[in-house]
Amino acid sequence: MIEVRDLVKRYGSRSAVDHLSFTVEKGQVYGFLGPNGAGKSTTMNIMTGYLGATEGEVIINGHNILEEPEAAKKCIGYLPEQPPLYLDMTVDEYLQFAAELKGIAKSERAQQVERAVSMTHLEDVTGRLIKNLSKGYRQRVGLAQAVLGFPEILILDEPTVGLDPQQIIEIRDLIRELSEEHTIILSSHILSEVQEVCDQVLIIHHGRLLVSDSPENLEKHMRRAGAIEATVRGELYTVEQAVSSVDGIEHYDIAPAAGQDGCISLTIEAKEGFDVRESLFYACAEARTPIIMLKTTNFSLEEIFLELTQQADATPETDAVSADGTAEAADEPEQPTDESEGGAQ
Repeated sequence: MIEVRDLVKRYGSRSAVDHLSFTVEKGQVYGFLGPNGAGKSTTMNIMTGYLGATEGEVIINGHNILEEPEAAKKCIGYLPEQPPLYLDMTVDEYLQFAAELKGIAKSERAQQVERAVSMTHLEDVTGRLIKNLSKGYRQRVGLAQAVLGFPEILILDEPTVGLDPQQIIEIRDLIRELSEEHTIILSSHILSEVQEVCDQVLIIHHGRLLVSDSPENLEKHMRRAGAIEATVRGELYTVEQAVSSVDGIEHYDIAPAAGQDGCISLTIEAKEGFDVRESLFYACAEARTPIIMLKTTNFSLEEIFLELTQQADATPETDAVSADGTAEAADEPEQPTDESEGGAQ
């Protein structure tokens, strides 16, 4: 569907995108993540033909975006972070104009506009001036523009930025509906949003790929093997004796439980391949120190994101994690860029 091959974009001596490669498969929703200045918007602008690359290539459905721009762009609907709206037009006028710009045949325009309006739930505002619409409805108009021509691929750059919680929910639901018929690449700073709507996650940092995987597999990669938290009633020494007798524990932290008199708080990391919960239960039962709370610890997508980007800053070489759990060594990074993505567009 989309192949990004060894993509580089330099501004003077700084690299906004640094030898970036990944593949987007048909029928998936991809979350495109990275801190500010990571190169997300720059990459999207190159993928859609708005920017030229310094090196590398982007292939859209077999068409090189540089060599066959018209054929490649017909496969893509693009919603920039700031939707390209003409505020003094009505919704219907704007969509008719956008359909004409996209080269949609005059005999098909009315039908396509009607379908795009229906998909984005704009029926009640087609006659209103865009400048009089709320930001949420403006985002819908931008999405309708992206959908026109019904390309196979939708690239959405921060589609919920600046929206209130209700508008975010509405746009998120709309993206889920669109994903039934389109492959979607979604850039977002709202990690819970990515976790809810995306099948795959791409994380980039300093213009380089850190991770390409599903949200579920990312949690598995980052989860400490058999990590558990427990609250145990008993004396500190007795509980520690019970815990230290359990096989398979790599490391544990133990301390009085805050706000719970007579209780001990435990955080346990098990050796790979060990599930120590049953053994811990019997050891505590034998010591007559009952377990009153026991749970496994999971990383949120926010924690995964922060840990991966911090690791990338701390190490000269970063591994890109693939969906099968293997790691591919990335190239030595060039001078990091602190250029904002807004300036890169």
